Amino acid sequence: MTAAQRALTMAVPTIGNHDQGSHFRHPTYTALLLDQEVKISMDPRGRAFDNIFTERLWRFVKYEEVDLHDYASPRDAYRGLTRYFTFYNEERLHHALEYCTPAEQYHQHPSTISPFAAPIRGIEENNPKTGTRWMPTHPQSNSPK
Repeated sequence: MTAAQRALTMAVPTIGNHDQGSHFRHPTYTALLLDQEVKISMDPRGRAFDNIFTERLWRFVKYEEVDLHDYASPRDAYRGLTRYFTFYNEERLHHALEYCTPAEQYHQHPSTISPFAAPIRGIEENNPKTGTRWMPTHPQSNSPK
């Protein structure tokens, strides 16, 4: 049984939005959705790049939170991720945001900031505002090159 078939046994969405990958255009897949009366919406070509910001955010979540903690339960994972997103948005300085937090940038320019803004990281980043250094917490990030 495919992942889509298993998912449809748990809940049936009103609309299924996908990119134009061949697997999403395959007649077997589209028939599966149409049989459940799911409307199919496909992004135009090139829209896969819209996902870059989300992918970058989840890379940081994975390296800075999930890989470092062995959650004992879904509740522990929820608490850890909630704590991390608060840190990410309100405390963590971002190089791409001129060493501000996403919350600071949003309140300064609410119509221009992406909620998924993430820094471009090297081994370390210096904060010219405070003179402090931020070191990545992912163990492989600190290895010498």
